[in-house]
Amino acid sequence: MSYLNATNDLYKEAALTPDVGLCCTTNPVWQFPGLSIPKIMQEMNYGCGSTVSAQDLVNNPKVLYVGVGGGMELLQFSYFSRQKGGVTGVDVVDEMLEASKKNFKIAEEENTWFKSEFVDLVKGDALNLPVASESIDVAAQNCLFNIFKAEDLQKAVSEMYRVLKPHGRLVMSDPICEQPMNDELRNDDRLRALCLSGSIPMKDYIKALTDAGFGTIEIRARKSYRVLSPNHYPTEELVYIESIEIAAIKDPMPADGPCVFTGKTAIYYGDEQYFDDKNGHVLMQNQPLAVCDKTAAALAKANDQIHISESTWHYNGGGCC
Repeated sequence: MSYLNATNDLYKEAALTPDVGLCCTTNPVWQFPGLSIPKIMQEMNYGCGSTVSAQDLVNNPKVLYVGVGGGMELLQFSYFSRQKGGVTGVDVVDEMLEASKKNFKIAEEENTWFKSEFVDLVKGDALNLPVASESIDVAAQNCLFNIFKAEDLQKAVSEMYRVLKPHGRLVMSDPICEQPMNDELRNDDRLRALCLSGSIPMKDYIKALTDAGFGTIEIRARKSYRVLSPNHYPTEELVYIESIEIAAIKDPMPADGPCVFTGKTAIYYGDEQYFDDKNGHVLMQNQPLAVCDKTAAALAKANDQIHISESTWHYNGGGCC
């Protein structure tokens, strides 16, 4: 059995018998004004964070969500895109699509504004999306891409890039792991399906996005997720896993490489009113400016009266680029 078949079987079981602790996100469930999320959707929240952010969802966007779960994030996206077919949910597991369809009927009863027709549920594969090129404003996935092995991950990311409009956004939440894992963990299909042993270092995750062509990367959150301990898993040392929330924007790739925002800021404290690096970055006296990592490095070399903060792993827009 391939690891993808093991994944499909696991989520078929989770659709037929909801498993509250399957992913056990520690995120709060975003309850927007006038939005009621059915209990069954919350029980089937099989993500490791959230991909729903109001800053991405202006002007009734066309949204694609891959790996539908119980439909919770599809409902949340519909809150911002209240139009027929405004949100498309794609999943390869028939039982999960059927469970989401039933859950939307409950959501209609709890939300006077919501109609099931706002969401198109489509059977499809993340590696070959049944979606037209450059037709989507915001694409999202939650705790799915970490399951894929390297070659399949690149295919999945490239498919998301294909369907996005220019300047469209791919918003994701996935586990990452900076430590090496042994082969027994890596090759355990069920642990991979459980969003554990497929976790890769952040730099490799970002590289998969930039290799696909995304010119801007935003790290929006980074937090604890799991540990794989020797008394429960086939490992001789404790393996620490985090979850990240990240956005990749289909901007043109800059000549000097992608802009990767990790929450750094630059503060000019010199004797002039401002510092202009002549490359599009103007720092006002003692005012923090959010900067991408490459700009942070350039500014540090350009002037010794600029303070560059460490990465906070939290960035929500604005800044240098």
